[in-house]
Amino acid sequence: MSKIKEQTDNITYMLREMTGDLVEHSLGDGLEGSRWEAPVLEKKMRGGVWYRIPIEEAMSGDGSGYHIYARYKHKKKLCIILSGGGIAWNRKMAAYPTTGARKMTWQPHYYWNNLRPVTQIMNINVGITDTHRRNPFRGWSMAVISYSTADLHVGNSSMEFVTDEGQTDVLHFNGYNNFTLAMDHIRELFPEAETILIAGDSAGAFAVPALAPEILTTWYPTCNDVTVLSDSALLEREGWEYTLKNIWHAPDHLVHAAHGSDLTYDWTSLMMSRLGSRCRYLYASSVHDYLLSAYQREVTSGEFSTDENAQADYAKRLAAMIERMQHLPRRVHFFINDHPMVPVIGRGGSVHTCVRTPQFFSKVENEVSMAQWLRDATEGKLYDIGLDLLPHSE
Repeated sequence: MSKIKEQTDNITYMLREMTGDLVEHSLGDGLEGSRWEAPVLEKKMRGGVWYRIPIEEAMSGDGSGYHIYARYKHKKKLCIILSGGGIAWNRKMAAYPTTGARKMTWQPHYYWNNLRPVTQIMNINVGITDTHRRNPFRGWSMAVISYSTADLHVGNSSMEFVTDEGQTDVLHFNGYNNFTLAMDHIRELFPEAETILIAGDSAGAFAVPALAPEILTTWYPTCNDVTVLSDSALLEREGWEYTLKNIWHAPDHLVHAAHGSDLTYDWTSLMMSRLGSRCRYLYASSVHDYLLSAYQREVTSGEFSTDENAQADYAKRLAAMIERMQHLPRRVHFFINDHPMVPVIGRGGSVHTCVRTPQFFSKVENEVSMAQWLRDATEGKLYDIGLDLLPHSE
């Protein structure tokens, strides 16, 4: 029986690997050059249309090109999104960028290293970037700062590594340069914004407290109607300061602010010290995040995987993080959910991020969706959702 099970598992693995590659290539090939692919902006933006804006001086992690996305709808209301897409802080992680096959088979897959066509699906026309009438932000202008550099948008270095096929390659931690170039374009496109939402998911959620002060002092210094949202940014490790300084070569003030194992807490403290009452501060997460629990296990045991134990550990860490954030000098309001992850991808647990997924419109305990909670927050109506879903300390 054990041999039959082993053979069955091997066949299942191969089928999942083939399916992952097929899905990625089919989606990418179907999107590229079609009417669904965002057109390159050449002249003036037409209202309600998503555009790609290539930035020649910018660069993705594998050395290929880089672009952002933008859509004009309202000259006074602007949502700036810092995208997610994984992380790498050593050569082991650098050797395993995400592919469809790796994702489906749960081989290590730590970061997206370029902006191939399939990545458009993660960036626009979903969740808060959807143009459907159910979206309360469909009337806002939007800019998406894409991410493909594995450095939380703050890197300015490069690292050689050996691929899983034994070839020498280079990972370009070019996130901070990409960010500043992107913001120059965004300011030019949306110079009159008076109400701003700065939101980030996953790696971009870490970047929100790191970069929001710069956005608001360098590019939008007179805007005072500001909401900031980090959606899913919890990864505890002792090496953050070393990584920021010696691996990514991040700006000095971000390195110096990384005092402990909770980088989001440290950077949020820094953000509050610089912005004070100028912003409304928001944080969101699912309780048993299937993906962040896998990264956390990578930190604690060197294994990129998740299961009920890893997800329960993540839930406890999340509850402790929120308790810490409740003692920050400025009030943070929370949206906590436990939306289940699709079993074929997630291996149990709950979703990873909501703000740019279909779960943006899903209600928590039949009460409030993130879409409604976030709209209310931008209008000054602040409250918490889902805190009772967190595990209680023993």
